[in-house]
Amino acid sequence: MRTLAIGDIHGCLTALDTLLDMVAPTDNDRIVTLGDYVDRGPDSRGVIDRVLDLRTKYETIHLMGNHEIMMIEARDDAMAFGSWMQYGGEETLLSYEAPWDKLTREQFDRIASEHWEFLTEKCLPYYETDTHIFVHANVLPDLPLDEQEDETLFWDKFANNGPHQSGKTVICGHTSQKSGWPLNVGHSICIDTWVYSEGWLTCLDVDRGDFWQANEKGQRRSGVLA
Repeated sequence: MRTLAIGDIHGCLTALDTLLDMVAPTDNDRIVTLGDYVDRGPDSRGVIDRVLDLRTKYETIHLMGNHEIMMIEARDDAMAFGSWMQYGGEETLLSYEAPWDKLTREQFDRIASEHWEFLTEKCLPYYETDTHIFVHANVLPDLPLDEQEDETLFWDKFANNGPHQSGKTVICGHTSQKSGWPLNVGHSICIDTWVYSEGWLTCLDVDRGDFWQANEKGQRRSGVLA
């Protein structure tokens, strides 16, 4: 069985579909998505539809990202809405066919209830196996997972703070690697590779170290962690 981690997707459906075609998941695989499904890219709605489809076919684990948190908070708070719009919310609402000149909180009514259910009920703060910790942003090395602050799990930038006390390898996203390549420091691996801009979407086989990448142009490449 492969455990396949997918980094920040950010509304980039073409990259996601191309990546899934490369990886060709099977019934024996486990797929862990690291959060940030929405914002910045052109098709957040399509990405959530695709993720919901994956849930019907494979064993899937979905993590919460800071952009999902911003979107959820924006639904109920005017100030949060204004902040969210500056960080990709505009592109998300447009993907739900909101008029470009009426991007207001009323447009949240366009978002399907099953999408809200996914965002609010199906996304976890972290996931742990016998050998790995999966998290959107970061973990502090000297705290167990159930004592980590939300600020760390969802918002902190990647930092080489040393190995986690569990001895497990941390797999994270959130901090865009502008090089387009995963960052491997041994005890932690960051696979947010800047797909919404000039980079790639990454899927990593966390046990073997093989990775696959695709971008919004439909280009493909693959490699093995250095």
